[in-house]
Amino acid sequence: MLGLYIHIPFCVSKCKYCDFNSYKLDLDEKRKYLNALQKEMELYKEEIRGKYIDTIFIGGGTPSILTQDEIKFLFDNIKNNFEIKKDAEITIECNPGTLTINKLKVMKECGVNRLSIGLQAVQNEHLEYIGRIHTYEEFEKNYIQAKEIGFENINIDLMYALPNQKKEDWIESLEKIVKLDPSHISAYSLILEENTELFNMYQRNEFKLLDEDTDIEMYEHTINYLKSHGYNQYEISNYAKLGFECQHNILYWKCENYVGLGASASGYLNGTRYNNLCELDKYEEIIHSGKKPIEWEEKLSIKDKIEESIFLGLRMNEGIKFKDFQEKFNFDFEKEYKNEINRLEKMKLIDINKYRMKLTQKGREISNSVFVEFIK
Repeated sequence: MLGLYIHIPFCVSKCKYCDFNSYKLDLDEKRKYLNALQKEMELYKEEIRGKYIDTIFIGGGTPSILTQDEIKFLFDNIKNNFEIKKDAEITIECNPGTLTINKLKVMKECGVNRLSIGLQAVQNEHLEYIGRIHTYEEFEKNYIQAKEIGFENINIDLMYALPNQKKEDWIESLEKIVKLDPSHISAYSLILEENTELFNMYQRNEFKLLDEDTDIEMYEHTINYLKSHGYNQYEISNYAKLGFECQHNILYWKCENYVGLGASASGYLNGTRYNNLCELDKYEEIIHSGKKPIEWEEKLSIKDKIEESIFLGLRMNEGIKFKDFQEKFNFDFEKEYKNEINRLEKMKLIDINKYRMKLTQKGREISNSVFVEFIK
């Protein structure tokens, strides 16, 4: 499989929890950036000629900040430079407050068949506190418009363990969203990242974080409630109706190839991981000199590939198959990790049989602690 990720780094304003590479909207900068993206596509055109792209993901930032003409320009260039499979999954991230019915129509015309809408909470006071620019009512209006236009595959992003959020608030968020009947729900626990406004507010004691037990209670309620309404948990933070799992994310978790375009975008091609320059000026300058805007790249060793396949594979509820490791790496997983497997199984953190290994619910709750066991 082959994926394509394109980063659109512009936002109306930065959310207080966000540590992604994003910039406040500048109209001139946006035009320059899209022209640079066009040239970057041309730099990769020959490298992947003859290969079909299975999944496309336009992320950010806020991709829905683009105008209708800019959306058309972006997708025209994608189609001019790459061969796209007829049934490719094509996702664009959207934020309420930047989405209009006309933009949705243009996205549909351009071949977008999956939307990922950032909501985070249904209570307006929580949205305001974390720096979202929209209300729940604006989200619901956009969601209904998208359904009316014909989008059947829609993900909604939610976040729990927010500042001042009670468990009852989270339950209300889940119940309201399930009533809307989206095909996919992503539910993440808040992670405070350094150099974000929310982190600084926490350092100033403006709010307290939820205790770990409450965080786990909210996670377990999420799994059970969504399962009872037809949403299968297929990855630590992702839930989907049957057949609506995000193919682009699965491509990441299965360590498949993908091209990453745009400032700060990462990619993985032919055993090499790379990351693009973050600063817009430097990114654009390098591209216009005819070079790829890569800040660093690393050819992965067999050891690197094995370890990545383990901790990315274990994110998925299906876990990892021993046969895959034998075929890909000539690696006897059970023999090499015998001690780690025995220890984790005794602690009831993994479930194992002769074919595969996966995390238990207890293991998913402390997944990072399990992952490090397999890094030698």
